[in-house]
Amino acid sequence: MTKEKLIKEYDKLQKIYGSPTRNSVYGGGQEENPKICLVFMNPTARNIATDTNWTGVRYQWLGTKQIWKFLTKCRLFDENLNNEIQSKKAKDWDNDFCIKVYNEVKKQGVYITNLAKCTQDDARPLKDEIFIEYRDLLLQELDMVKPKKIILFGNQVSSIVLKEKISVSECRKKPYTLKTKANTYSAYPIYYPVGNGFFNADKAQEDIEYVINN
Repeated sequence: MTKEKLIKEYDKLQKIYGSPTRNSVYGGGQEENPKICLVFMNPTARNIATDTNWTGVRYQWLGTKQIWKFLTKCRLFDENLNNEIQSKKAKDWDNDFCIKVYNEVKKQGVYITNLAKCTQDDARPLKDEIFIEYRDLLLQELDMVKPKKIILFGNQVSSIVLKEKISVSECRKKPYTLKTKANTYSAYPIYYPVGNGFFNADKAQEDIEYVINN
């Protein structure tokens, strides 16, 4: 599976599970053996790349602020660039600035993606069945990128990717073996650090720092 074919599959699923007025959003960053891959849930409609009028790159969290502040605290993003992000309004993000942000993600040796790539108009949670539809595509994405370690954010994403019931609070700093058709990876379930999970951001930061350093 090539990246181009994956994108076509994601766009097909957007038509089934996403909003007809939104784009699907893909993974980005260091695409060859990153030190860490961050797997979130599904794109937020606050991402400027989900607008069907957007013609630039379509990576995660473009035009948002909270995640970049969190990654900066985890020492996975440049502080000066984060300060620039915090001072910008979403409407002021152009394609050049989006590329600048993801060049920094790449520089840090990080790859950022979501389990599901479909965008809704609101923040309602997706059903397990929809995430399951994306699991095999995510595994193929991981085999293209070949990260050294994988972070799975939240109980739902962790449980579906690992195919077992996961409670992050009970397995902090514990590596799980994730096998694909081609490779075996170490994957760590970690608290979701943004949105409704913001109150767990400190714990997520602590666990990410542990994963990076061990």
